[in-house]
Amino acid sequence: MTGKERDRRITDLGTLKALAHPLRMKLYRGLTVARVATASQLAEQVDEAVSLVSYHLRKLAEHGLIEEAQPQSGDGRERWWQLASDGVSIRDEDFRDAPEKAAAHTAASRFFAEQRMDMYRRWLDERAHWGPEWNRAAESAEATVRLTADELAELNKEMLALLRKYDEQGRAADAAGDTEGRENVSVHTYAFPFRI
Repeated sequence: MTGKERDRRITDLGTLKALAHPLRMKLYRGLTVARVATASQLAEQVDEAVSLVSYHLRKLAEHGLIEEAQPQSGDGRERWWQLASDGVSIRDEDFRDAPEKAAAHTAASRFFAEQRMDMYRRWLDERAHWGPEWNRAAESAEATVRLTADELAELNKEMLALLRKYDEQGRAADAAGDTEGRENVSVHTYAFPFRI
């Protein structure tokens, strides 16, 4: 474990809007992967000007989503950034009390879903360039189960616990220098009721 807060709960509209900005979400994801990075490093990843990236990093920091990190080099001119928590949690119940908050939550949720789908589409387009072991390991599945709301909540809790177990295992392996064959893996789950 990193000792950081796990899944910081976002409950205010300003923070939700700060994260639901296309470039800021790219920067947040970039820091998720890199763990620590400078504005210059992130600007190269997202193909934007360093000054623009610096501005958006400061906006993320204003909302407590990222924070300054310990410098990783002797060059004191560059600020290093890291996530302020190990993930975020955004719940519908925190944005239901006003129509504009509910609309912003829905818009942000759609935006996050579109970004995740874009990541998956990129995998589909590029999977021929990955080795057979990654193609065998990658998965796309759908299951339809009949549950109560409480059972669905328990299922989600158990899936998140399993993901955390593998996240911690991977972080520990990285920290021990065991990086051979290790790649970033994105896991998306959507669990919701529907009627035919």
